[in-house]
Amino acid sequence: MSGAGAAALAWALLAGALLSPPPVRPQPHRDRDVQEKEAQFNTTYIDWVDANLLNIYAFNHSVRRNRTEGVRVSVNVLSDHKDRPVLFVVRQKEAVVSFQVPLILRGLYQRKYAYQEVSRTLCQPQTKAEVETQHFYVDVSTLSLNTSYQLRVTRVENFVLRTNERFSFNATAAQPQYFKYEFPEEVDSVIVKVTSAMAFPCSVISIQDILCPVYDLDNNVAFIGMYQTMTKKAAITVQKKDFPSHSFYVVVVVKTEDEACGGALPYYPLSKDASPGLRWGCHRGLCVGTSWGQRAEPCPCLLPDEPVDQHNRQKTLEVMVSPAITSEAYVRSVLFCLGIFLSFYVLTLLIACWESCRQHKRKGLLAAMDSPSPDTGHSRSIPDSFLNHGPYDSYGYGSFGNGSSSSTEGITDSLGSAEVSYGYVGQEQFKRRTPSAPTRPLSIAMGERSLENVAGRPRLDSLSSVEEDDYDTLADIDYDKNVIRTKVCVPPAPSPAAAPPWPGQPLTPLSFQQYLCVADLARKDKRVLRKKYQIYFWNIATIAVFYALPVIQLVITYQTVVNVTGNQDICYYNFLCAHPLGNLSAFNNILSNLGYVLLGLLFLLIILQREINYNRALLRNNAHALECGIPKHFGLFYAMGTALMMEGLLSACYHVCPNYTNFQFDTSFMYMIAGLCMLKLYQKRHPDINASAYSAYACLALVIFFSVVGVVFGKGNTAFWIVFSVIHIVATLLLSTQLYYMGRWKLDSGILRRILHVLYTDCVRQCSGPMYVDRMVLLVMGNIINWSLAAYGLIVRPNDFASYLLAIGICNLLLYFAFYIIMKLRSGERIKLIPLLCIVSTSVVWGFALFFFFQGLSTWQKTPAESREHNRDCILLDFFDDHDIWHFLSSIAMFGSFLVLLTLDDDLDCVQRDKIYVF
Repeated sequence: MSGAGAAALAWALLAGALLSPPPVRPQPHRDRDVQEKEAQFNTTYIDWVDANLLNIYAFNHSVRRNRTEGVRVSVNVLSDHKDRPVLFVVRQKEAVVSFQVPLILRGLYQRKYAYQEVSRTLCQPQTKAEVETQHFYVDVSTLSLNTSYQLRVTRVENFVLRTNERFSFNATAAQPQYFKYEFPEEVDSVIVKVTSAMAFPCSVISIQDILCPVYDLDNNVAFIGMYQTMTKKAAITVQKKDFPSHSFYVVVVVKTEDEACGGALPYYPLSKDASPGLRWGCHRGLCVGTSWGQRAEPCPCLLPDEPVDQHNRQKTLEVMVSPAITSEAYVRSVLFCLGIFLSFYVLTLLIACWESCRQHKRKGLLAAMDSPSPDTGHSRSIPDSFLNHGPYDSYGYGSFGNGSSSSTEGITDSLGSAEVSYGYVGQEQFKRRTPSAPTRPLSIAMGERSLENVAGRPRLDSLSSVEEDDYDTLADIDYDKNVIRTKVCVPPAPSPAAAPPWPGQPLTPLSFQQYLCVADLARKDKRVLRKKYQIYFWNIATIAVFYALPVIQLVITYQTVVNVTGNQDICYYNFLCAHPLGNLSAFNNILSNLGYVLLGLLFLLIILQREINYNRALLRNNAHALECGIPKHFGLFYAMGTALMMEGLLSACYHVCPNYTNFQFDTSFMYMIAGLCMLKLYQKRHPDINASAYSAYACLALVIFFSVVGVVFGKGNTAFWIVFSVIHIVATLLLSTQLYYMGRWKLDSGILRRILHVLYTDCVRQCSGPMYVDRMVLLVMGNIINWSLAAYGLIVRPNDFASYLLAIGICNLLLYFAFYIIMKLRSGERIKLIPLLCIVSTSVVWGFALFFFFQGLSTWQKTPAESREHNRDCILLDFFDDHDIWHFLSSIAMFGSFLVLLTLDDDLDCVQRDKIYVF
């Protein structure tokens, strides 16, 4: 383009711009008409408003300093103009409240709900004068052409709640209610209880300070104060120190949806205005449109931004404010709790003193009887009943060696051998001599043999380091294991023609040779086993420290979040019996766990005292301590006591804020206690072949891992339950094989071939019964129970997986414990008075404890609102509920169960180990 052409174009554009008319400016609307009206209370005003009209209603009322009256504004828009709502503004002295009608509230997935009738209670400004007249105004405006409405302002009766007086009222999502409560002078804390006969619609209870504005809508009720969702029950404990004005508002709001309370989402039909060329589908509750060229089918959701009228969604509720317990009740309850458990210390001390006096008296009598008689010059005889060894006196003497040939050598010695040499592993041989003269009466408890030479042998309990691997590496020792551990455990019941060695029958050289005795499985050096079992205690102490510290930090964070946000749906308390102390919301649930700690510590002290006495006996080279009774190993007992204390600590941590995410804290050491008790029962008769601490804790860690996975992913997950059931059954079979063959089997590529060979030789070629009948009976029963539990879990799929897993452990423990007692009695052994009393009393306490446990005061398997339906009032000292009593009784029952394990075999303390059967 030439320069002349460009210049001509520019002049043409400039001329057009100058000659074009100026733009038309929009004319302003004419001034809006304002109509101010003097209005009266309890009068219904039916009026209309449009875009050019503003209605103002002026109200005045008298406010007294010592009397509070509520004022409530109720409106109803009669016209249907959802796109152009009516705005109501209430102007007060210290606050302004505004809301539109239809009122739009949002629910889950941003669904909209419209309400034509709205009622709001006005915030009451404070006054310092005795009587003051205050004015407030209600402004009504809209942008619609013509909208009619109703307006009514009333005074709220019973706006101030009275102590211990019930008050009923109705509320909806658009017509919330709130009331005022003032603390009496003598009351420091109260509990606000709200109840309803109908579970739905879901509602929210909020406690707010006396401030304006009051947050009383579903979309803002959680902004301030404490709140919790509700179906039929709600309870919030309020302390005077948290409110400077010594008063607060109780706000009740009905939610737009019931999903937060466990209810179902409503069904919404598709709007009839949907475009025929657009297909609407549902995605996570939202309608998503896609062009398919055809009309969509009805979908259970609504078109975007299309509000729904919920019609009459009303709930009738009842509120009552009652005084909470006083500080004296806290002190009384703490002293009660301490008194119960410290009484066990006193009782233990009295029993220890009585036992000590009895032992001293017995030793004095023995010394007197051992001295020559002044008349005859011979020793006095001692009654068998005094020594408490009647049932075992007729056993005769046996070998003091703990090798595999101990039984045979003992029999040979009893038949007349004058001198036999015995060798202990890692110790020089020592000689014992059968006395030719009549034995002294002091040796009655051990048979007719003298114990003098045994007392002079060197002790095994040295502090030098000995590795267990020093013993289990030689091929001949491995072969010896196969020989020893394949003996028959317990002989058949005695009969007149039966072979010995049953009490009261004479001995023969082969009496004990075919039966597996404790001496056969107590052959390792005591130093080795002592160090091995001490690892149980040190490992669990280390686990406790590393496990407890982050747990404490986490629950403190939970409690802080509850206190800061006011959201009491985070924690599943029994709100009808939750007594706060400091920052803790439910101090009573924490205090009741004190029994686990105190009784666990007492058990550790008892074990320490027993170990001290045992070590003193070893220093004296006491023959009973060296060669009689169940081998004394205290490491597992220390681990059990530590686990009981940690159970109390972690249970207290769980009850700081109980919910499904930290329930594992309450059960982790329960798994350990069950596992350690089974290991201790097994160790009593199998001290040399018990599991090491590392493998035991590794298995327990695997159990806890499955517990966490089951809690997080197991609810309704079919794949998880299938995998867990298969693992449960396979683990049961492997453990059964390990127990049946005493560890003398291998899991390798030839396992299937060996299984087929055993089935062929024992079932097809010849029908022979099991070699170890008693073990087989136990394992068959255990497999039946475990397979049944696995089938139950796979079919029912319980929501509380952690409790289901704990039930598996407890069932197996009870089965093994019952088997142990039955076999103990079947073997001719007896149960002394103290363990018998412990068994009976512990069983009774366990029964009562389980009764209170299954009361179910709360459950995190449901929503917080549904869980509160199970809440109950306190039943003990107005401070402790059913679950607290479960804590009391279960801690006592666990302590009693530990004492049973500790004292169950005290009747064998004077019986040689080659006469104690293995089962």
